Amino acid sequence: MAMDIIVLGRDGGGSRHFALGRWYHWLLLAITLTVTSGVLMYAGYRLGLHYGVNDLVNHWQSTITQSQREVRVTRATADARIDALTLRLGELQADMMRIDALGGKLVQMANLDPREFDFGHTPGQGGPDPKYKEGHFSGPDIQQQLDQLSRLLSERQSQLEVLGQVLARRHLRAETTPTGWPIVKGWISSFYGMRTDPFTGRPEFHPGIDFAGREGESVHAVAGGIVIHAGPDGGYGNMVEIASGDGYSTIYGHNERVDVKVGQMIRQGQVIAQLGSTGRSTGPHVHLEVRYQGHPINPLKFIRKRRS
Repeated sequence: MAMDIIVLGRDGGGSRHFALGRWYHWLLLAITLTVTSGVLMYAGYRLGLHYGVNDLVNHWQSTITQSQREVRVTRATADARIDALTLRLGELQADMMRIDALGGKLVQMANLDPREFDFGHTPGQGGPDPKYKEGHFSGPDIQQQLDQLSRLLSERQSQLEVLGQVLARRHLRAETTPTGWPIVKGWISSFYGMRTDPFTGRPEFHPGIDFAGREGESVHAVAGGIVIHAGPDGGYGNMVEIASGDGYSTIYGHNERVDVKVGQMIRQGQVIAQLGSTGRSTGPHVHLEVRYQGHPINPLKFIRKRRS
């Protein structure tokens, strides 16, 4: 089958006639298929390029999201670590404050020089320049050091508390044990035991020691404790009785004036009265009587000691 092609001339001045054979059909079909294939290939390339970029973008976005998640986890872990270290630091600071307070109390109780044992200042330390200037502690190392320091502080605090209890008992025992004279100036006018009664002239048991002195002189407690009597008491006149614990009590009789009240806490050496001659008395003096379990004992072994 042939194809006729007519080509008209300019201004209708003539025409030409061509006849195409079968091979022209195949050529035209080949050109059409080639162009169509090229267009489809180009479109596929563009489409593939478009989707490839989207996959790359999606991959980047996924990577960034994962990195952000890891940063948040790391930051949360670091914050928790810092919170734990901060809490531990606060505990150590509290332990140090308690130990400083306890140490200061022990220095005072033991009568040590506070300038030598000053718990408010860092003790002197020093040494030569370090040979190795490089290096640092890691997080686990610091945590281990803090744990060890915390244990040491707890042990020291327990030891100091035990020592404090021992010193407190010693201090209390010393404070409540009758010691020294009840007046600063004076003399012993009558001892403990049998004597001639100054009023009847007959033998009579004297349950204490009399200290004569100037009227109005201060009377000091020879032992600390709690006042259980303060006022007139028959032949004792104006009398003060102090209970010191462990069954001991001290009595101060014939005072001109009483300066304490019942229930008042008294320290050893504290002024409790003014020397006088009230009650059954021949002159200004203070009658010192030491009782154990309610019974008078000889105060002589106590008055021979001196208060510090």
